Amino acid sequence: MERFQRVIFLSLFLTASLPGLGSCYSIISGPTNATVLAGSEARFNCTVSAGWVILIWLSNGNPVLTVINSQGAVETSDRFTSQNYTSSSGFTSELIIRNTQLSDSGKIECSTQQPSETSFAFLSVQVNGTLFIKNSTLTVKENKTIEIVCEALGWAPAPDITWMTNDSFIGNLRYVTKQSQGSNGLHDALSILTLTPTDTEILTCLADIEALPNPQNANVTVIFVNSTIENGYSEDNRSSWVIVLAVVLSFLGIVLLITIIVVVVRCCYLKKKGSTYQSEIRKVSLEKTKEGDLENRERHGSENQGYIPEELRNTDGVPRIASLPPVSSKFTVTAADLHTSSVPKVRPQRRTNYLISPKKIRNVTLV
Repeated sequence: MERFQRVIFLSLFLTASLPGLGSCYSIISGPTNATVLAGSEARFNCTVSAGWVILIWLSNGNPVLTVINSQGAVETSDRFTSQNYTSSSGFTSELIIRNTQLSDSGKIECSTQQPSETSFAFLSVQVNGTLFIKNSTLTVKENKTIEIVCEALGWAPAPDITWMTNDSFIGNLRYVTKQSQGSNGLHDALSILTLTPTDTEILTCLADIEALPNPQNANVTVIFVNSTIENGYSEDNRSSWVIVLAVVLSFLGIVLLITIIVVVVRCCYLKKKGSTYQSEIRKVSLEKTKEGDLENRERHGSENQGYIPEELRNTDGVPRIASLPPVSSKFTVTAADLHTSSVPKVRPQRRTNYLISPKKIRNVTLV
């Protein structure tokens, strides 16, 4: 602030104290118009003849830089600086505005504090916004009309929107562009292109402002699908699915058949194994039964199967042998009878009074 006041005071002082010096020098060439993007640098040149004393730079009427012949440049802001060049024809001061802002747009003056010795130019600071199309790829069927929307946001000034297809410009009757300005001084644009594709093509939306070396662009690929091609593709796709389905079903059938065979073989094996086990158990049980019968026969004797009880036979007309007295199974011998005799043994005589007709006699031996 103090430096700014110093410049103003010095300018007024020189104006008041040096009125006769104005006839000694003049502005040979002044600044020219400039258009730059926000954030970049802007440069302006002003050349005065020899014998100059003071040169003042003003932005929109406000002094921003003063150059005194005897002292050099007096800077009031870091964004406003200068470079000086001296030649045989005069003195050139170059004003450099760094990190330009949208508010810097306006009138830039070069003044020597002499009547009619002021030259000016205009600075235009522009803002490069964003540009986009929502869908990068679109598929369109035959005889179908579509609308493609291109949006430009945050521009200053409002950009010029144009369209191209396959590197050829599209007539402006086929699209409509609407513009609006926000509270921040920036502009938005919306462009809608109406199109009925007949072939696959690449569409380009272009947004341009003066400060841009090349327009900003956004692309979209429109894929055209012919009905005949689509039907052929559908049939081919259907045939492919049929083939795939047949292969899958065949594979599943083979797997199912193998599974059934394995299950049947397994069941037969288990059944045979169980039958063999039961046969072995039955065989062991039969052997044990035979051994039990043999043991009972050895213990109780065998039954004479040829024996016929006497009461079952008709013996009325057959003479019988006198029955023998019962024989006791126990014999009692007295001590007097137990003596040794020298009488020779006599063999007992067999009876000869057998039955006239033979019959079977059951003999039982008691042990």
